[in-house]
Amino acid sequence: MTDLTKLKIAEARDLLAKGDITSRELTEAHIAAVEAADDLNAYIEKTPEIALSQADAADAKIKAGDAKGMTGIPVGIKDLFSTKGVHTQACSHILEGFKPEYESTVTQNLWDDGAVMLGKLNMDEFAMGSSNETSFYGPVKNPWRRGDTDTVPGGSSGGSVASVAGFTAMGATASDTGGSIRQPASFTGTFGFKPTYGRCSRYGMVAFASSLDQAGTITRDVRDGAIMMESIAGFDAKDSTSVDISVPNFEAALTGDIRGMKIGIPQEYHLAGMPGEIEALWHKGIEWLKAAGAEVVDINLPHTKYALPTYYIVAPAEASSNLARYDGVRYGLRETVDGGGLADMYEATRAAGFGDEVKRRIMIGTYVLSAGYYDAYYLKAQKVRQLIADDFKRAFAKVDAILTPTAPSAAFAFGEKSDDPLAMYLNDVFTVPASLAGLPGSSIPAGLDSNGLPLGLQILGKPWDEETVFKVSGVLEEAAGFTSEPELWWR
Repeated sequence: MTDLTKLKIAEARDLLAKGDITSRELTEAHIAAVEAADDLNAYIEKTPEIALSQADAADAKIKAGDAKGMTGIPVGIKDLFSTKGVHTQACSHILEGFKPEYESTVTQNLWDDGAVMLGKLNMDEFAMGSSNETSFYGPVKNPWRRGDTDTVPGGSSGGSVASVAGFTAMGATASDTGGSIRQPASFTGTFGFKPTYGRCSRYGMVAFASSLDQAGTITRDVRDGAIMMESIAGFDAKDSTSVDISVPNFEAALTGDIRGMKIGIPQEYHLAGMPGEIEALWHKGIEWLKAAGAEVVDINLPHTKYALPTYYIVAPAEASSNLARYDGVRYGLRETVDGGGLADMYEATRAAGFGDEVKRRIMIGTYVLSAGYYDAYYLKAQKVRQLIADDFKRAFAKVDAILTPTAPSAAFAFGEKSDDPLAMYLNDVFTVPASLAGLPGSSIPAGLDSNGLPLGLQILGKPWDEETVFKVSGVLEEAAGFTSEPELWWR
């Protein structure tokens, strides 16, 4: 094996078990790849010493016959997962210098399984963005280019997808509030998986919108996603929204057999003006599933058209509440004003610490929660959210899974939509409805557009039925036969 960074998790797991490679060798190869890929700007904090120490511990576990699925596997960690003693700031200036004294449950689960941390990954500030252009550390570059033009990796998990697509991590943690796992996965030819809300603990995750945020994974294929998801999932008493339900063997669900399953095709996802390439890929996906023995059923999700406006009321409202804690008093950035008092310090700190997009969402959220507007906006949005969830419930009474496009376009160039927030928000049009309903979903790389950029298809499942999502995703992956890779132009 000449390039250990090209291995997938399942392949590396088997080689580690046989003693053909060591975790230290695997980790050293990835550390070198991280250094060579600085131009991608995927990592904001590199942790090679920690990685090598964990790799040696993993090798000892393997030698003792105590290995698990992620033992010895080098991964990247999105910057909103708290890592004890390691800089964690959700890529915001306002959390400058913050090093938690605790570990997020998701990352602790990985370390307990013997995984190796390569570093912390770039992201949109506080996970607010669809292009990774809002990070205090600057934008992440997509390993896939449009000719000589740099493209965005999607967001907010831009560092997560760039690290995996760019062969600098075998997998990465990510989070999905309105599509921040699935949309960037579609933009980078990676497999993104968002579980049911409550499947993974939110303890130690920097909060954006607490009723929507959910941890998930980015990997290079479906099997790797199943292995990594099984590692990070599970009940946690420290999170009141975590559900005490057993974690299945997700990898065992990859049987390749979907004969007799019913796959729903929502008519509302045929958007006016949608690129022909996206529509054509969706039709290909339908034919692939039919050829595998599934029955395709037209379904209706009538409140889909209200999903985006509903999301952009609920999420900013929760963000304005969550981000009120950042005041410069206890941790992070503190800006003082000569001769000023406490209120002046609050104002100066928050003005300097938050970026434009975060300020925009705080202001929207504060407005919709204010006296006289709460009923008209936030309360109404919550009622519409329930209607959207009810649409899915009715649909899943007739079908086992739903197939849609993941995103309405391929990756776009930097600056192409950053001056138009509404155009940027439309990137989430296919992913937001499932987030509002708390459903599990995935994005599978399924083809390339005319510019050679990846396009993804989305599978949505019933609550707690991640196994079906994985099963259908595996069949789609096999049928699509997506083996394209970006040119390693940064090396």
